[in-house]
Amino acid sequence: MTMTDTAAEVCVVSAATRLRLPALKADAVRLAAEAERSGMTHLGFLAELLANEVDARVERTKQRRVKEAKFPRLKRLEDFDMAAAPTVNPATIATLANGQYLTTGDPIVLLGDSGTGKSHLLIGLGLAACAQGKRVRYVTAAALANELAEAADERQLSRLVARYGRLDLLCLDEVGYMKLDARGAEFVFQILTEREERASIAVASNLPFSEWGQVFEDPRLVAAIVDRVTFNAHIIETGTNSYRLATTHRN
Repeated sequence: MTMTDTAAEVCVVSAATRLRLPALKADAVRLAAEAERSGMTHLGFLAELLANEVDARVERTKQRRVKEAKFPRLKRLEDFDMAAAPTVNPATIATLANGQYLTTGDPIVLLGDSGTGKSHLLIGLGLAACAQGKRVRYVTAAALANELAEAADERQLSRLVARYGRLDLLCLDEVGYMKLDARGAEFVFQILTEREERASIAVASNLPFSEWGQVFEDPRLVAAIVDRVTFNAHIIETGTNSYRLATTHRN
């Protein structure tokens, strides 16, 4: 007995729902019509159907990673005006966008004055990692210290540290804009230690390393933190000229 197209469609929708294949459920009829018009074999149609589901799943993963990263705004690397930031090497950014540093757990450090494009590059690198399906989290240094302090007060610190440790990339912004108290500095150091030489961290700071004592009071802690974020690090200096002002003039 031959199944009618209507019955077949109902069957496909039902099976796709149970198997949790939303792209197949949504696109099966359209792809079947295209396959019939192009004379595609049954096996070719099946391959096309499954490839469509895989592509949709990859895209959903990317979107979920971006949402989970909690970026304050979306700033893509391709939108960064290299001409307005002459100290930034385009080849270096292109290499980092490929994500090899994530495999080896190398740090990235962005150093430069306020308004020189550090956060744009930091978020852009985070988005590039999300596009590769990586687990990313953006947070400012002050917000991270506060989050960890609250977790400690609620006896959830070890769980939160472990969660940060499982990330493929931690984007830590605004290191230097606010001084951290001794407790907060120690918590941030704990996160860095958890990720050391195992998972990447990208840091953006408006201060040179010699002035990080303004953020972390304990000299021994400063030395340990600098050591962790600079070992095998890709250090990018964004300079002193305002990127925002330069791009405004160029536009």
